[in-house]
Amino acid sequence: MMTGFDWHADWPQTRDAMRRIARQHMNTAATGVETKADGSWVTAVDHAVQAAARSWLAEHFPTIGFLGEEMTDEEQSAAWSRCLAGEQALWVVDPLDGTSNFRAGFPVFSFTLALLDRGQVIAGLVYDPMRDELFHARRGTGAFLNETRLDVRKLPELPLARCLAIVDFKRLNKTLACRLAGDAPYASQRSIGSVALDWCWLAAGRVQVYVHGKQKPWDYAAGQLIALEAGASSAALDGHRDALDDALKLAPRSAVVAVSESLMDEWLAVLLNP
Repeated sequence: MMTGFDWHADWPQTRDAMRRIARQHMNTAATGVETKADGSWVTAVDHAVQAAARSWLAEHFPTIGFLGEEMTDEEQSAAWSRCLAGEQALWVVDPLDGTSNFRAGFPVFSFTLALLDRGQVIAGLVYDPMRDELFHARRGTGAFLNETRLDVRKLPELPLARCLAIVDFKRLNKTLACRLAGDAPYASQRSIGSVALDWCWLAAGRVQVYVHGKQKPWDYAAGQLIALEAGASSAALDGHRDALDDALKLAPRSAVVAVSESLMDEWLAVLLNP
């Protein structure tokens, strides 16, 4: 297990520092825009935020490894392997989740940081600089939006037909995407363009169900912890339910999320049964 990290002092200090870094760099227009090998966008701000976060984390916690979205595949794999082997804990960072939005001036994007030990997420934060909303959680201690505790178990129970859904049609298989679009089982649908905020907005009760076909650990690690700590239920599109002590994988995964177990049962039944 990870040692030498003072949760009462180091975690609040880390949250404040990451918030400061994100606000400093994201309060500007996109520059240095390029396309990556997978066709996604990257900007100078992505690189600047990752570099600043990595520098601060290395200075304050030199024994903890680092994995950022903008690192090479080889660097990511090596850092992940050291974490799984128990050689060192690992910071996992998406410096700008929602780069396409940021590039276009659409004000929905975020910074996300997760702390992993042997592949398990033990803490995470997601910061929305446009709304100054810092979502954060530690495993076993609950989830928060700034200083307000999040608990979706206190929300009124709604049937799926009355729910607001976040659905990322682009990354679903065509058959499922067409079925959801043509015969919607929910009341209304949104897609906001930041995976980390997808999870967090559900944790805050702003939507009740969510489905996404392909996301990577830096996209979802922090958000998933926040949602689970807020009392939500999550699974993959194969129906496998997630648990707080699951070790993550570096490979992309699908995500199905609901604010309650009963709603998850109804949501999965729709998604898995044409």
